[in-house]
Amino acid sequence: MLRVTPVRAFRDNYIWLIHGRRSDCVAVVDPGDASPVEAAVAEAGLTIEAILITHHHPDHAGGIGRLTADRQVPVFGPAQERIAGVTRRVAGGDRVEIPALDLGFEVLDVPGHTAGHIAYYGHGALFCGDTLFSAGCGRLFEGTPEQMLASLERLAALPGDTRVYCAHEYTLANLAFAQAVEPANRALADYAEEARRLRRADQPTLPSTLALEREVNPFLRWDEPAVRAAAESRSPGASESAVGVFAAIRRWKDQF
Repeated sequence: MLRVTPVRAFRDNYIWLIHGRRSDCVAVVDPGDASPVEAAVAEAGLTIEAILITHHHPDHAGGIGRLTADRQVPVFGPAQERIAGVTRRVAGGDRVEIPALDLGFEVLDVPGHTAGHIAYYGHGALFCGDTLFSAGCGRLFEGTPEQMLASLERLAALPGDTRVYCAHEYTLANLAFAQAVEPANRALADYAEEARRLRRADQPTLPSTLALEREVNPFLRWDEPAVRAAAESRSPGASESAVGVFAAIRRWKDQF
């Protein structure tokens, strides 16, 4: 199993350290802030061998400059977005190889939150930035409901035991909304109890798994009768199509 360590940043971001076959090498995913990364690698005696960026927002890419000021490491990022410091632009279908870690990842195009958002998948792990959250999904800042729905469908089709490393600790807020959408969902109630226990202990709720997300995430459950009914109640006619259900639920979440 791939070893991944969270580094907390800002109010609720997670920067992920992916550990390689050698115990002293890591890749860094979405370093919006260099300071906690520098502290974490110094404390553990780690060497940064690569940086992986999912999209252009500063809380995901803002630390690139400082982390590369004294390091010659590849910085992978989305080909369709302009991000200062990215040295290797990648898009869906490409592979990211990190020889020093003896690891490689498939790049997935997942537009919606931003126009060029990408995700990295491999070794049973998904690093999906702000596209998929536990029990939620990202806001549509640049993309369309059609794009985001297609992106989520792409991610939901991955194996159920895939571990989901999203970039924010939004789980409790997302679960509150999900329970408003599906109040009778027992899996949601059980997961909410476990998530509250973890947060009381100051532990991350992540990673999740895609199998769990299919049971609790309303943005992956647009075909469920309860979710379709909830969408219809908010936006008459929404239940006539998957994108209509998704768009209605996403608008509701924006105002929740």
